[in-house]
Amino acid sequence: MMALMVHLRTVAHLRGKGDRIAKVTFRGLSFYSRVAENCEEVAHFNETFRWPIASRLDGNEMLEIQVYNYSKVFSNRSVGTFCMVLQKVAEEGHLELTDTLIDDNNTSIKTSVTIEIRYQPMDGTVGVWSDGEFLDVPDDRDGMFAFETDSLLSGRSHGSGTSPGRTLQGSIPTFRKAGKGVFSAMKLGKMKSSKDDHKRGDEPAVLDMDDLDRRAIHLAGTLDPDTISLASVTAVTTNVSNKRSKPDIKMEPGSGRPVDYQISITVIEARQLIGLNMDPVVCVEIGDDKKYTSMKESTNCPYYNEYFVFDFHVPPDVMFDKIIKLSVIHSKNLLRSGTLVGTFKMDVGTVYFQPEHQFYHKWAILSDPDDITAGCKGYVKCDIAVVGKGDNIKTPHKANETDEDDVEGNLLLPEGIPAERQWARFYVKIYRAEGLPKMNTSIMANVKKAFIGENRDLVDPYVQVQFAGQKGKTSVQKSSYEPIWNEQVVFTELFPPLCKRLKIQIRDSDKVNDVAIGTHFIDLRKISNDGDKGFLPTMGPAWVNMYGSTRQYTLMDEHQDLNDGLGEGVSFRARLLISVAVEILDTTSPEIISSTDVQVETVSNISESATGKIEEFFLFGSFLEATMIDRKIGDKTISFEITIGNYGNQIDGVSKPSSVKKKKKDAENEEEESELIHNSSEDEADEGGDMVSVSSTPLMRPVITDRNYFHLPYFEKKPCVYIKSWWQDQRRRLYNSNMMDKIADKLEEGLNDVQEVIKTEKAFPERRLRGVLEELSVGCSRFVTLANKDVNQAGRTKLDRERLKSCMREMDSMGQQAKQIRTQVKKNTVRDKLKLAQNFLQKLRFLADEPQHSTPDVFIWMMCNNKRIAYARIPSKDILYSIVDEETGKDCGKVKAVFLKLPGKKGFGPAGWTVQAKLELYLWLGLNKQRKDFLSGLPNGFEEIKAANMGPSLQSVPPVSLVYNMKQVFQLRAHMYQARSLFAADSSGLSDPFARVFFSTHSQVTEVLSETLCPTWDQLLVFDDVELFGEASELRDDPPIIVVEIFDQDTVGKAEFIGRTFAKPTIKMCDEHYGPPRFPPQLEYYQVYRGNCTAGELLAAFELLQIPFDVEEIRRALIAVHNFAVPQIKIGQGGRVELPPLEGPTDSEHGPILPVPLGIRPILSRYRIEVLFWGLRDLKRINLAQVDRPRVDIECAGRGVQSALIQNYKKNPNFSTLVKWFEVDLPENELLHPPLNIRVVDCRAFGRYILVGSHAVTSLRRFIYSAPDKTSNNWATAAKLMNGYMVLANGGSQPCSSPSISSRTFSRPAGDIIVNLDAEPLARKMDTVVKLDAMSDAVVKVDMTEEEIDKEKKKKKKKKKGGVEEEEETDESVLDWWSKYFASIETLKETLRAQEAAQAEAEEREDLEIAAEAAGSKNKEKSKDKKSSKDKKKSQAGDGAEKRPVKARVDELMVYNKELESEYGNFEDWLHTFNLYRGKAGDDDEHALDDDRIVGRFKGSLCMYKLPLSEEITREAGFDPNMGMFQSIPHNDPINVLVRVYVVRATDLHPADINGKADPYVVIKLGKSEVKDKENYISKQLNPVFGKSFDIEATFPMESMLTVSVYDWDLVGTDDLIGETKIDLENRFYSKYRATCGISSNYSLHGYNVWRDPLKPSQILAKLCKDGKIDGPHYGPGGKVKVASRIFLGPTEIEDENGLKKQTEEHLALSVLNHWEEIPRVGCKLIPEHVETRPLLNPDKPGIEQGRIEMWVDMFAMDMPAPGPAIDIAPRKPKRYELRVIIWNTDEVILEDDDYFTGEKSSDIFVRGWLKGQQEDKQDTDVHYHSLTGEGNFNWRFVYPFDYLMAEEKIVISKKESMFSWDETEYKIPPRLTMQVWDADHFSADDFLGAIELDLNRFPRGAKTAKQCSLDMIRNEQELPTISIFKQKRVKGWWPFVARDENDEMELTGKVEAELHLVTAEEAEKSPVGLGRNEPDPLEKPNRPDTTFLWFLSPLKAIRYLVCNRYKWLIIKIVLALLLLIMLGLFLYSMPGYLVKKLLGA
Repeated sequence: MMALMVHLRTVAHLRGKGDRIAKVTFRGLSFYSRVAENCEEVAHFNETFRWPIASRLDGNEMLEIQVYNYSKVFSNRSVGTFCMVLQKVAEEGHLELTDTLIDDNNTSIKTSVTIEIRYQPMDGTVGVWSDGEFLDVPDDRDGMFAFETDSLLSGRSHGSGTSPGRTLQGSIPTFRKAGKGVFSAMKLGKMKSSKDDHKRGDEPAVLDMDDLDRRAIHLAGTLDPDTISLASVTAVTTNVSNKRSKPDIKMEPGSGRPVDYQISITVIEARQLIGLNMDPVVCVEIGDDKKYTSMKESTNCPYYNEYFVFDFHVPPDVMFDKIIKLSVIHSKNLLRSGTLVGTFKMDVGTVYFQPEHQFYHKWAILSDPDDITAGCKGYVKCDIAVVGKGDNIKTPHKANETDEDDVEGNLLLPEGIPAERQWARFYVKIYRAEGLPKMNTSIMANVKKAFIGENRDLVDPYVQVQFAGQKGKTSVQKSSYEPIWNEQVVFTELFPPLCKRLKIQIRDSDKVNDVAIGTHFIDLRKISNDGDKGFLPTMGPAWVNMYGSTRQYTLMDEHQDLNDGLGEGVSFRARLLISVAVEILDTTSPEIISSTDVQVETVSNISESATGKIEEFFLFGSFLEATMIDRKIGDKTISFEITIGNYGNQIDGVSKPSSVKKKKKDAENEEEESELIHNSSEDEADEGGDMVSVSSTPLMRPVITDRNYFHLPYFEKKPCVYIKSWWQDQRRRLYNSNMMDKIADKLEEGLNDVQEVIKTEKAFPERRLRGVLEELSVGCSRFVTLANKDVNQAGRTKLDRERLKSCMREMDSMGQQAKQIRTQVKKNTVRDKLKLAQNFLQKLRFLADEPQHSTPDVFIWMMCNNKRIAYARIPSKDILYSIVDEETGKDCGKVKAVFLKLPGKKGFGPAGWTVQAKLELYLWLGLNKQRKDFLSGLPNGFEEIKAANMGPSLQSVPPVSLVYNMKQVFQLRAHMYQARSLFAADSSGLSDPFARVFFSTHSQVTEVLSETLCPTWDQLLVFDDVELFGEASELRDDPPIIVVEIFDQDTVGKAEFIGRTFAKPTIKMCDEHYGPPRFPPQLEYYQVYRGNCTAGELLAAFELLQIPFDVEEIRRALIAVHNFAVPQIKIGQGGRVELPPLEGPTDSEHGPILPVPLGIRPILSRYRIEVLFWGLRDLKRINLAQVDRPRVDIECAGRGVQSALIQNYKKNPNFSTLVKWFEVDLPENELLHPPLNIRVVDCRAFGRYILVGSHAVTSLRRFIYSAPDKTSNNWATAAKLMNGYMVLANGGSQPCSSPSISSRTFSRPAGDIIVNLDAEPLARKMDTVVKLDAMSDAVVKVDMTEEEIDKEKKKKKKKKKGGVEEEEETDESVLDWWSKYFASIETLKETLRAQEAAQAEAEEREDLEIAAEAAGSKNKEKSKDKKSSKDKKKSQAGDGAEKRPVKARVDELMVYNKELESEYGNFEDWLHTFNLYRGKAGDDDEHALDDDRIVGRFKGSLCMYKLPLSEEITREAGFDPNMGMFQSIPHNDPINVLVRVYVVRATDLHPADINGKADPYVVIKLGKSEVKDKENYISKQLNPVFGKSFDIEATFPMESMLTVSVYDWDLVGTDDLIGETKIDLENRFYSKYRATCGISSNYSLHGYNVWRDPLKPSQILAKLCKDGKIDGPHYGPGGKVKVASRIFLGPTEIEDENGLKKQTEEHLALSVLNHWEEIPRVGCKLIPEHVETRPLLNPDKPGIEQGRIEMWVDMFAMDMPAPGPAIDIAPRKPKRYELRVIIWNTDEVILEDDDYFTGEKSSDIFVRGWLKGQQEDKQDTDVHYHSLTGEGNFNWRFVYPFDYLMAEEKIVISKKESMFSWDETEYKIPPRLTMQVWDADHFSADDFLGAIELDLNRFPRGAKTAKQCSLDMIRNEQELPTISIFKQKRVKGWWPFVARDENDEMELTGKVEAELHLVTAEEAEKSPVGLGRNEPDPLEKPNRPDTTFLWFLSPLKAIRYLVCNRYKWLIIKIVLALLLLIMLGLFLYSMPGYLVKKLLGA
């Protein structure tokens, strides 16, 4: 046995005087020295510490000594730390030294420490260790063996109630592993690294009761744990830890199963598109689906607002990899495909992982894939949302979007990605592959071989890489199992890319179709890091392993999907050597290739050693047990095969390369790396040479366990397998992953504990959380120390180095933060901090996932008839061995339960629910040279049996089987108490459940209970003589798993599977005492799973008790085995405890069924349950017969009550007797309450009863009545209602803890009272705040009256200087309901903004706190960045609020952006609705089909209370004993009601027609009446505004379910349902929130805000006071009203229609109603006047929203006065306007044409203009010909009539979409005027010169002169003051024309002087004007210079001009020259004649 001893002598050079203490840590185990008191400079410790160690001392291990100043009161302060690496010690065994300490900042300090270290290696020099020796580790003067694990909490070995030492002298002496028991136990707890180890008190070693987090156990024995008072411990110890008792095993594969997705994309508009006068179309492409918007003509900022929906049904992985591509195409038509302007790409996953799964109103940047040097090509504004099943998307409210978004601030990019993305090259290098499978049948090959005589490999591989929607392929390597490519695929893509994954696939090239051999995905986030110290994506060169279907070649591979990367691969397919690199391009450099097409190039080969040195690995496995083998296999023989890569695969593993180079080795034909053996050292070669791998177990016939399962009879002979394989040694990667995984596992286990503590409401969850965070920070620092020695190893890729650095950084900061958060954990912050800790968990899991593989995973296959039946896949890192404990895989050298499952799709659905086999399996994987420890984790007591053919000489050959001659016998007691909410397996909607418990090879069943989903079996199953192999301490730490399966008994056929759960028993060894805290065990809930869905919960407890045996027998047996003497076996001083007795069956009629014994079954007490029977609703037919006389039976824990019979369900479905009660015995612990069953039966003739449906109320907690607390002086919290519902709906009157964030202060419309109970009053706008004392008569003042406000406003107006335009007063007559609606939406948006800002602020504070505490300067920069971005958000929100002009006072209503029910608890304040189910539950995921099983609803309520009840309640006045707790409940007689449904509008409807639109109309159903509004359908609109109200009369209770549906109108065929929403009116009608008619914020008699309710506020108030038995209302003088000790103030006058003032009390009453929640005892928030937004659902697409509808419902009882007429909410009719634009002049227009004669530049200018959306109405001026200066004179008038909606700032256009359209479609478009300047050409097309677009609502004021007009007017649009033509009416000025040059820069191409004049249609009729220069009101002709006339109209004039003016001299010169020429000609012509004449002398 080895040990390390450290002698700590002195610590010198200390500063100051004080007490010192030292802590010495080795391998995570710390000892404390005693306290050296009052020492000055030198502290003498002179203590020896000793660590027994089980494995050799590694040279890299560390010893750490920390010295503290000890304080009794405060926490200890660290003086310094000394760390040393024990390399020297390991070599020499002895070392003495003195060295200095370092402080927290790693700087050396003066203080020094003197120590001596001894190490005893295992060389036999040390004698045998006596048993006792461990326990007096260090001899305990005041020393302390501090020890922190989660032992108390999870009942690990120490909390077990024996002194911890006893585990050693367990029932069986430990030979081989003496001491490992304690040691492993010690190692569990990493020591507390800091202060609070030493509490006050002289000796630091007392178990502090108040601080159970620390669970420090004092090993020295001064304090026996048995003596600790248990009361305090059990508060926490009840076995909470999930990991121990609830193993988490997932049976069904989750991925790979297709799911429904819906992607909705709204393309709103595009801006700044680059190009001249284009006709853009946007194409939206997802995967292979394309959809186009309509074309907008000649504009580069088109407005579309078109909505597209794509539906998919694919697995999530496939969905998230699809690419969304937005491209803008220019001038596309039927004939030509158009030219591409730019595209934007993003994968669906990026959208899905956004908050709310969506981008809303964001701008996508377009870039040109063919030209990467160009910049941004424009922006497209869109909304993108991805909805999976059950996701609901909160759409931000879609009201008039006036906020002009700044493009740069709202880019379509996830957070943290820079706006300016750069182009980058992604290089994927493909080197080579090996281990490919056959991809062809051998028949053809044999034929070929016969003919040609060569043997070919049967696969032609190539690699295909997919990224960001592009594919690249390597070349095909013909016929090669080990192809070598050495090629690289290059992608050019923007960086960072918005596509997460790279897909690499090896494919087999085939003449017919290529198939995938294997697929690997690379997640770019894992191979890069975007932090400040991050790195670009890089990877490799590294091997990646590919997994997929089994390797046999079949023509139709049923698991082909697995090879495409869907689902979990079931077999190794190949491995591929690749590397990835990214280079950011400098797009300015000239030699760059500008296209983004994929390139494939060759690269040079890389050396063999680049990926690491090849090592020989050894894998060993031993099968201890094979049970639960599926019955279907029958009794054929079975064997198990283990493979790693292709090693060990005997059937289809080996594809022999044809090349003869490879050496064949061994009979097994195993592939080896050639020459490997020659390189290895000689002796190894000999030893390894004749070691044959054994990879499968011998065949064996299974035996029957029970009717479902078999098991293999291994008994004491356990088969083993072992495999040698050769891989590159990259264990380091796995080690780091393992360390992080272990930290994560521990964290997860701890967090589950905390959640369970919170859920079960046990005490002190914050303590447990502190402990968890402490462990996390210790784990993190341990990781950093261990990983540190790994920093400069060879053979590592860049990714390895970078990843290590970033992991260390992350872990370091996580440790700091955990420490930090730990100090902030308080009782009230537990939940928040828990969330933070869960973020740590996700981060850890992300970091632990290693992107570069090394050794492939291990597969275990069950073989039968040489066929592969079922498999399990075990990651190799989990079983990898390391000498450092933390780095070892979590299952290495441990016995694990492994469940085999069916491969691929077979595993989906019911087939996958049955366990194929359950193995108890021991695995060990490590380097062959470390092999000596491979058996060390096996349970003790075996002999190895070697293979027969081996010579005896070889000691090191692994065994082929193990024979156990030591076994332990146990008795398992399964206490099956009850199950609840089980899956309904019968058509009645119930089940007949029984449970079957499997343990080892035994199984037993409980009895069958018929017709229930909540069986209480109360049965104890006893399994006698269960034989287990293994050592006591190990069994206790990790007992075998118990499987419980629950079935439904059917009369015929076999029982149907309901679900299964796993559990681990609590173990008692025979020397332990059966008593607290571990025994008797407590009942726990176990979640029952059916596939991946939950199927109920099981309440049970399991204990495993060791049966004692005879000592002598053991001694004999042991001597026989080990041939050496055995020390006397000690039994602990408790002696041998017999098993606790079993009680006999108590119920004689149940026969021999044992009940759960008393200590375990819950303690019961008497409860009374009162049931309110109200009525039944919507009962469906049963077996085609109507339900006529139903009755409700209520049952709970065997007792129950029946309702009265409903005599005629059709006439009145309510019950005549309202309240009944029964008494029942229930457990004291509320969590153990059994469910309550509600069943509805129909009484038919002849006494037959038929079950209609049933409902199980799983938790009765919400119905427990608690009496109101009379002593509480704060009325706000005193009011508790019977159902445990707090009256404080919405925190109505809790004191606002922080006024700035309290939701109340935000969501109040201005003009409400703010009752603020805080010390500092919070003044807002014009509200007066009065501080309320809890019980005083408080006075609250309401806002000033309207008149006063108007006066205020006017004063303010006058003060304003002329600089800002005055807003005109809102005229009362203009206001309508829509003004109110839009004003309210503004308020809603503001509220949301403010909340976001507040949230951001809170987060930021948290961040800053954490950062500040973690203090390292590291985090500071980060937090600054964060801060700045958040500040921006905040300031935007803030500015928004400040900048807004003072709004005209419009009365507002509440706009809820969800349904009213969710805001008010489903209106179940006293009447609850229980759905009745019938029929089998659907097996679709998450029970989505449950809606189809609903056969009706039961309305009623429950109230339960412990007996006896206090008398105060029953003595109250007016207590009706018949009604019990349900006092003052209205009658349930039928009542006639007028229902008025207002439908405002619908948004985002799902398109129903081919054109991507719908023609929606509303249908309203209530009972038998149905209102169809079909003739008023709205054509081609997905956001229709209905603005309608519908009146329906109804009778409750018969007609109470209102259905509002939106249908799509079709010309031909039936109309399709788009979506519908259902509202239960009855609950609303009776709710105390008064949901009949919303209460408006102000009372007025006329106008848009007229009071809607037939009762006036004063009448409502009087009624409420009477019902609530409240004193009041008393109206007093001076506008006061007193209600129940509160006083409210308000105005007392009101104006009627004629403007006369009258006295009224209504304002006062209304102010009380608006604050009803502040009234003590009965107060609650009354529903305000509102609009609710309800999702529309379609039964065909369950769970996916099809749009939303905004509406509200008013209800008026018919026996009250009749209500007034419905409010008119008809959509506003657009107002007709006429815009008159006069183009006066142009200037500086660029000159395009060259003159024919002179080459002079000129232009023939004309101006064209149109209003956006009305391109067909474009108007042109006449042409100003031949302008030489760019000046043009026109005096030309354009006239544009249009319809305009003032409130929405949109023009309304109705036009037919195409010639085939049936009717006109209405569009709403922002009002934009476009003016363009053109150059007219006679024969060719006109040239476009420039344009300007003015948004008529906000455009820059024109310049006064042409000089002042410049480009800045457009460039700096944001900064310049803007004007609106709708306010100004008339504007004149100069505006610039612009166009873009080649470099996309804006350039000025001209200026126009224009006058805009806006008139209404009436004014236009009165003063008409003519177009152009026509009558009426003609403009005068322009004064144009002469050059402009048309030369072909008056040629003479033109010639004269040309001749006279310009070319005079030229013409004269030409004429003279001509004359000269003529004369010369004549001369030459006549000369000869004259000469002749002369000569001849004629």
